[in-house]
Amino acid sequence: MKKTLARNIAFVSAVFVLVFSIMLITNYFSVKSSDLLKTEVFESLKLLNDENSDNPELKEQIRKLDLLARKAYFVSFGRFKAGVYILIGMSLVLMLSLRVFYAEVKNIPDKEIDPIDDWTIKTSARKYVHWIGGGLIAVTLVFAFLTSPMLKSFSAEKTGQPALADSQNASDSNGAEQSADPGDGATGEAGTDLEGENPLDAATDSVAGEDGAAPEVEVSKVTHNNFRGNGAYGISSAQNIPTSWNLTAGTNILWKVPNPRQGNNSPVISGNNIFLSGADNDDRELFCYELSSGKLRWKLSAKGISGSPSSMPQVSNDAGYASSTVATNGKQVCAIFATGDLICADMDGKLLWGKNLGVPDNHYGFASSLLSYGNTLYVQYDNQPRKVFAFDMATGAERWNKTRNEKYSAWSSPIMINVNNTPQLILVGNPGVTAYNPSNGEQIWRVECMSGEPTPSPAYANGMIVVATEYSTMSAINATDGSILWQNAEILPEISSPVATKDFVFMATSYGVVASFNPQTGAMIKDMELGPNFHASPIIVEGKIYLFGDNGKVYIFSATPEFNLINSFDTNEVTYASPAFTDNKIVIRSANSIYCVEAKS
Repeated sequence: MKKTLARNIAFVSAVFVLVFSIMLITNYFSVKSSDLLKTEVFESLKLLNDENSDNPELKEQIRKLDLLARKAYFVSFGRFKAGVYILIGMSLVLMLSLRVFYAEVKNIPDKEIDPIDDWTIKTSARKYVHWIGGGLIAVTLVFAFLTSPMLKSFSAEKTGQPALADSQNASDSNGAEQSADPGDGATGEAGTDLEGENPLDAATDSVAGEDGAAPEVEVSKVTHNNFRGNGAYGISSAQNIPTSWNLTAGTNILWKVPNPRQGNNSPVISGNNIFLSGADNDDRELFCYELSSGKLRWKLSAKGISGSPSSMPQVSNDAGYASSTVATNGKQVCAIFATGDLICADMDGKLLWGKNLGVPDNHYGFASSLLSYGNTLYVQYDNQPRKVFAFDMATGAERWNKTRNEKYSAWSSPIMINVNNTPQLILVGNPGVTAYNPSNGEQIWRVECMSGEPTPSPAYANGMIVVATEYSTMSAINATDGSILWQNAEILPEISSPVATKDFVFMATSYGVVASFNPQTGAMIKDMELGPNFHASPIIVEGKIYLFGDNGKVYIFSATPEFNLINSFDTNEVTYASPAFTDNKIVIRSANSIYCVEAKS
């Protein structure tokens, strides 16, 4: 009876594995050969749209159909993972049932083998079946892996679209003042290890005159110290921000200089200083420019750091060696590179300290941006081993480090928030979102809600953290206890980080769609397809959302749930990095240049 049952289970599971393997292999070639936007149907729709450009109802119908097709295309990837798990599970069932079936014939008495012995022939046939079946399963797993979203670099090369440049661009985004929205910023006491400093006080110590800039230059107290701003979550308190400019005509352009070295990281601003980094096979450098003039004040090489690798690591072309945005507190400025080299300088460009954290080991390169808070520098290092570090910015002394309980690499950047007058350091990984005490690194709470390859950084508003990444879900988390408030998987960003207020959550995708969501329920309020891909992150400033497309087109929306378009125009310069804001000015880094936009007085 036992042997018969095992035989029947083995037969059923073998048929299932065979059919499922063929389906997965067929699916691989189907996905590989399909190009959503080059089918006859879509080409016909494009022509129809061109012929009826003044028909808004037709445009809306085509837009919805196009968005639906895009969403279906990306969602299909998520099913591959489930298919692989099912195949592996049924393969295990097959092997277990075969083991039970043959358990009684393990020790067969020796006998002289007749070349035409029927028993020998059947035994050989069974071996061939096992080998062929095992080979088919192995081939299927290979094809399933090739179709998985993990190999984005493969699809990026075929489509010409950046795969992790987004992560750089996300890392390149610089955010806004923590004091812009009471309760949303990290303006509370940092604790004994952080010397009780208010990070905004520490951030505004350095002014023109002390660091070599002209004493008569008046600088704003509004700083932009980190990736996406002081709290690193995309809200700025800057005022009198221009809503139009023209690089060709020079309208509202204060200055423009060439990009000094390759790097998609974003600029940061403190006083009259702009900081950014760049790297290639020849060198890794930290740069300082004058905000008032665009003059290069100094540059500092990261060569000669103890423990630095003798040769540059392999990274994707889109990521490069300087994806991570630098961080400053107005007294020191720090930069990190894909080699694992971390350096920190004073405001005059003197190297204070440098160390190597170990060469990041992942298939893209390192992209998580640094975060400064008071006199402490935080580094999310989700490589092997996955850790988070806290360093004294003046001396480089390690204040603490914690091993992170994450299964896979992540390219997201940390943010600092203020919850009930207590700062929290928030990190996104796979699968966890974790809140740490920034003073000592102790875990406050952790919730597992992420998958895929987390690159977007969290948004924060009104006691709620929002995390999202493609091939996962968007999750709203209670910042007090880490409980999940709601989840939504309708539209998800790949690189660009979301931004939030008490009235809405806004995000931009790498396939050209922007959308807003209800912060209480997670329901989508509005979506819009704009055309360009988005790697840069949206920043909210002065009641407006500023967003850059990869092609350099600028979109300025009202900071409302309906995000009405206020203005849009082309800069004609490829732009992956997010802008940095201070009063009257925007600093932008494109692929070719760095320029400052200034509002006319």
